Amino acid sequence: MLLLAIAAQLAAAEVRRLPAPEAHQGVAADGTSVYAIANSAIARIDKASGRRLAQWQGDPARFKHLNSCIVREAALVCVVSNYPDTPMRSRVLWFDRQSLKLRREHDLGHAAGSLTWLDWRDGSWWAGFANYDGKGGEAGRDHRWTALVRYSPAFEEQGRWRFPEAVLDRFAPRSSSGGSWGSDGLLYVTGHDRPELYALRVPAKGDTLELVTTIATPTGGQAIGWDAAEPRLLWSIDRARSELVASRVPELKP
Repeated sequence: MLLLAIAAQLAAAEVRRLPAPEAHQGVAADGTSVYAIANSAIARIDKASGRRLAQWQGDPARFKHLNSCIVREAALVCVVSNYPDTPMRSRVLWFDRQSLKLRREHDLGHAAGSLTWLDWRDGSWWAGFANYDGKGGEAGRDHRWTALVRYSPAFEEQGRWRFPEAVLDRFAPRSSSGGSWGSDGLLYVTGHDRPELYALRVPAKGDTLELVTTIATPTGGQAIGWDAAEPRLLWSIDRARSELVASRVPELKP
């Protein structure tokens, strides 16, 4: 309880906003561009001017629920699921980050849940799998099955962790919608709708992530992305206003 009371004092400071009709599922950033993500569409937007630079529109029947993207080298790597259909199935998509042309896909099939976010660190993919109470959930699973999975570059499972109860209680009845490694070595995760950012640590031993602190944010949940050009600048979305929001996250001690 003391940890949560201290954590409540931390807050990310809003810096600016950019309008984007696609700001429905999340955002990614590469330093000069930001990428607004909708269920079946992506827009690349100039960070300085807000001008639209490229757009991708997918077939909603094939790309039902795009969840999040990250920038990796020359690619925009995104994840898509069949939410709210079950059994849950997910794919990873690689786009050219300049033109937004789809280059390739990898089918994860039925995995640890619905793949909502993906990041790259230490030569591995780190994947956030959502599980839900009710809509979109599978029998025998609820939000407590939300998991972090580490994969090899070829998507062979290397490890799996659960989320701590204090975070799961904040996810309920939904799950994790966003996650990204910070430059400080901590994993920053969002839920579905609460205006909170959870800083987590992978334990040296055991299969449960450790909550370091909780940071208040100006937006509620959904997918997030660090700005490559500005340390501690985190992009998120205001779904109700269709806006991309940049906030300065306090420095933490891992």
